[in-house]
Amino acid sequence: MMHSTAHEPHKNTQALLGKSSKNAKNWALLLLLVYGILVAVTVIGTGFKLATGDHARELFEFASNPVLGLIIGMVCTALIQSSSTVSSIIVAMVAGGLPITIAIPMIMGANIGTSITSTLVSLGHIADKKEFQRAFASATIHDFFNLLSVVIFLPLEIAFNLLERLSGLLMDLLYVGGGFSLGGFNPLKAITKPVAEALKNTLAFLPDLWAGAIMAILGVGLIILSITFMGKTMKALMVGKAKDILHSSIGKGPVSGIASGTFITVLVQSSSTTTSLIVPLVGTNVLTHRDIYPFVLGANIGTCITALIAALAVTGANAGFALQIALVHLLYNVLGVLLIYGVKYLRELPILFSHQLSLKVADRKAWGLAYILGLFFVLPLSAILLTN
Repeated sequence: MMHSTAHEPHKNTQALLGKSSKNAKNWALLLLLVYGILVAVTVIGTGFKLATGDHARELFEFASNPVLGLIIGMVCTALIQSSSTVSSIIVAMVAGGLPITIAIPMIMGANIGTSITSTLVSLGHIADKKEFQRAFASATIHDFFNLLSVVIFLPLEIAFNLLERLSGLLMDLLYVGGGFSLGGFNPLKAITKPVAEALKNTLAFLPDLWAGAIMAILGVGLIILSITFMGKTMKALMVGKAKDILHSSIGKGPVSGIASGTFITVLVQSSSTTTSLIVPLVGTNVLTHRDIYPFVLGANIGTCITALIAALAVTGANAGFALQIALVHLLYNVLGVLLIYGVKYLRELPILFSHQLSLKVADRKAWGLAYILGLFFVLPLSAILLTN
């Protein structure tokens, strides 16, 4: 017994060293993945400029209809299942010359598209009618909140350029020109631009259109890979802390719920993951869908961090616009929370709609599939056809 006991401290020390080494590797990987996002944004921006050339105006006119821009953002996010990825791509496109007026509805659409993940997760409770009803209500509260935000803010943006003006004022306070620089030296440009230029030179034998398109596709692929693995790495580093925050803050008031939803989403780099975590808790009756409502709103705010990171990589003439669209993403979500959750009548609408829909879906499960396909795919595609 004495011999066994003597070895226990040694084993504990080895375990701690092993865990510390694993954490160090994960942090190193995380830094590499952030670098991957920064490089990807630069590559997409360079490729976008190269591909569009003198034809940029015709390309932008295709998405000049705000409804079409909204739908592009929505469908892309529903397919990729990551608003962080789509918002980073939009930042890169703005860096490449996409007008911010066109990009704003795309950002709004990305917010709707990201909520499909938690709705799909709720289908895992389909075997038990009551459990499924609760889970579906908790998942779709995110859908209806984001839809209500669009119904309020898209007309305001079309009529008054509200978000563009507010983000412009914020830019005047924050932005000093030239991006993130130290005494005229831009460290981000120094570490990202050579990769983009090397890739551009490698593809120089191709026509500009093809070379630019290949660069944009490679950049999008790198963003998807970086954000996917970043989410997994952050979960490995923070999952215990995230669960502690989740259990200690939900149900303790709206401010606590919103703050914890924001913080956990920043930690795991995915609002889809954050909102999906809480669906089973409501399904199994640990929490109510009213309890998790503020937490979902916080997830909307927390997901904005990725676009802000992506904007740091942009240099040159469009650097200010790239940062501005990232700020639009943040402003849109913060204002949506303040307005909708701050006004009692508006606050209750997502709860009411999600509850009523969940009752119907629990009775006739085919309605659940019809809702998912209808909202995220059939309705957007129909709107595209009608717009054209």
